[in-house]
Amino acid sequence: MPLPPPTTPRVLKHTRTVQVQFFYRNDELWDIDARFTDVKTHELLLTSIVIPAKRPLHDLLLRLTINAQGTIVDAHVAFDEVPFEGYCENIHSRYKQLIGLNVLHHFRHEMKDRFTGINGCTHMNELAEAVPSVAMQVFVFGEEEARVKAAFQKASDKPFHLDQCHCMDTTGPAVEKFYPVWSIKPEQKQETD
Repeated sequence: MPLPPPTTPRVLKHTRTVQVQFFYRNDELWDIDARFTDVKTHELLLTSIVIPAKRPLHDLLLRLTINAQGTIVDAHVAFDEVPFEGYCENIHSRYKQLIGLNVLHHFRHEMKDRFTGINGCTHMNELAEAVPSVAMQVFVFGEEEARVKAAFQKASDKPFHLDQCHCMDTTGPAVEKFYPVWSIKPEQKQETD
């Protein structure tokens, strides 16, 4: 169902785009290429800097190379367009600290520990935070390759996405229908609480 039409005339002022792509490599690793852009429809004055209309205010790129378990084995960032050229991009080498984190387990928390405040770039962090939910789409809801699924989750483990969304409430009708093994009757849940 689409959004309802606007009830009053309006003018576009800003577009933010976040794009995340996953690539399977011949060496059995995965590349995650992500891009973050901000574009204004009007000229923007930042202190003594003028950013022309329709020129990206931000155009940031991130590539994470991960193994089948989701652990980052390499990381690269690029700051193609930034508002404060010569300054914003100076933090690029710090993002090598992403190596060793796992995009499937505690990634956002551990990333914040490393890149909070002046230790990181707000917009690069925001781009990186988009990766885990897309990784779940690739590793859990993507191709049915046995080696990838086996590396990600044992068959006896509760699926990671149960109880992480109102639809996937283990006491609800969707889990009862699609994941009956993990369905809990409301009275059972009260007994365990």
